[in-house]
Amino acid sequence: MTGSTVLNLRGVRKTYGGREVLAGLDFSLSAGECVALLGPNGAGKSTTIALALGLAQADSGLVELLGKALPEAGHIARKDVGVVPQYDALDPDFTVFENLMVFGRYFGLHGDSLRERAESLLNFAQLVNRKNDSVTTLSGGMRRRLMLARALINQPRVLFLDEPTTGLDPQAKHVIWDRLVDLKRQGMAMFLTTHYMDEAQRLADRVAVLDHGNIVACDKPLTLIRNVVGHSVLEVWGTGAERCVAQLVGQKGISKLEPLVAPIEQRGETFYFRNEKADEMLEALKRSPQSDVDYIYRPGNLEDVFFSLTGRALRDD
Repeated sequence: MTGSTVLNLRGVRKTYGGREVLAGLDFSLSAGECVALLGPNGAGKSTTIALALGLAQADSGLVELLGKALPEAGHIARKDVGVVPQYDALDPDFTVFENLMVFGRYFGLHGDSLRERAESLLNFAQLVNRKNDSVTTLSGGMRRRLMLARALINQPRVLFLDEPTTGLDPQAKHVIWDRLVDLKRQGMAMFLTTHYMDEAQRLADRVAVLDHGNIVACDKPLTLIRNVVGHSVLEVWGTGAERCVAQLVGQKGISKLEPLVAPIEQRGETFYFRNEKADEMLEALKRSPQSDVDYIYRPGNLEDVFFSLTGRALRDD
């Protein structure tokens, strides 16, 4: 599945305004692999992308993209890279087809080879019937598909995806996912940042959790879930949840309610029980149903991992 290293960051440090954003970051991406980088706001994701593309310079450490030292050789490495930015960067003055053609010329593509490539990507993005339409007439999902097609015009070896499905409805999101899965099967390396945990679990071979400027965990999604969270989670919420949990926890001797620690956790008005505690609490709720309490029993997921590793506090920086 994977091959040689196409992106390598070792001991990377970066400071902005006296604040250390990356604190000795180690990260790598191999050919044919998709790695998702997760982290709260201010964790250093945007800085990592800028460094990985040679658009910023590290204070110290090694940054290599496709064997080229960055940022010095960034202009060379970026010839074999595609980027789908978080925000729409399509040219509103051009048609769908013209957006592909003009972008291809930036990479030195011309003539029949460029036209054939653009036609092929229209088919890949399911936009053949909108070929001559202005991009201003496209839906949000269509625009994201065109952004993805445009990023592939130079047949890149590495694709950077910065929150590629933000703001899309479920149908449009799944179409994008299907296109990205196709690219994975073709052996393309992908570096994905996203706030959608289901997206990371669906697409990534490895998930790296970035917090306070460093990778705090990196592994296969299911391995992270198993090691950090476990096999099952019970969520309990509703107007009577706190009273019910206090009553049932006391009855069963599951744990003291204060303070709530793993495998029992409270986020807002919802209580979370894990593994054996989830099983015990589920049975207690079944024996003593409450009209003002709702609950769901489910497998652990990456969102549970994210909260466990980075905490619940809202970050605005």
